[in-house]
Amino acid sequence: MKKISVFVVVLFTVFFTSLSCKKSSNSSSSGYSTMSMRLTDDPSSYDAVYIDIQQVGITMAGRGELMLTPIRPGVYDLLKFRNGLDTLLLRITIPPGSIEQMRLILGSNNSVVVGGVSYPLSTPSAQESGIKLNLNETFVANGSYDVWIDFDAGKSILQTGNGSFKLKPVVRAFSALTNGKIEGYVLPLTSLTTVYAINGVDTFSAIPSSFDGFFVIEGLPSGNYTVAFDAATTTGFNDLTMSNVTVTYGMETNLGTVVLTHP
Repeated sequence: MKKISVFVVVLFTVFFTSLSCKKSSNSSSSGYSTMSMRLTDDPSSYDAVYIDIQQVGITMAGRGELMLTPIRPGVYDLLKFRNGLDTLLLRITIPPGSIEQMRLILGSNNSVVVGGVSYPLSTPSAQESGIKLNLNETFVANGSYDVWIDFDAGKSILQTGNGSFKLKPVVRAFSALTNGKIEGYVLPLTSLTTVYAINGVDTFSAIPSSFDGFFVIEGLPSGNYTVAFDAATTTGFNDLTMSNVTVTYGMETNLGTVVLTHP
């Protein structure tokens, strides 16, 4: 794994250095930036969602695209990376500039587990052209950046009429500079609550931990949100709504401990 990581960094650096020299011998770059790309997930009700990530394409303004191999290419269970957890896909060294687009290229070994039964996920478009993401982030010389690939497992899987499942990826990218957060705890655990952050037409969600009720919703744009605590109907707890919850890039909005009650 260490050999793969070193190869990626060297290849990426040589590639872009070569492109820069061809464009101009008077490059103003005085140093390189480091980017760590991590995979995270929004909640879903499935037992497991296995996604086969084989390559990552990165396009920088005026420099073209380079296809990179993750540190560990292969199958990832997305449901292991919820509530602030993530895993490192790759770490690279790049020249200063703006990233215009990224692509995830998937292999064929994708599946979902429902009720203990595994079903294959058909993913033809993702395998052929890749899952495209916009980042619109400018990296400066000698900077260090974290970027997250947020794969929404719940919204990405569709059940067809014949009982099979199809992957229609809903994925977004954000960085530490464009990462607003809402976090807190929901009790009691028996309320089986889902937390929603609503900003206009956009809705983000989290399923609190079954261990301590902790939840975090990441990658939120700055703005005012309505946060809804939706208890499972079968538990008999009241739902709760908080209005005008302010989110600011680069900061955590902590709602403390929210306790739901019975009617």
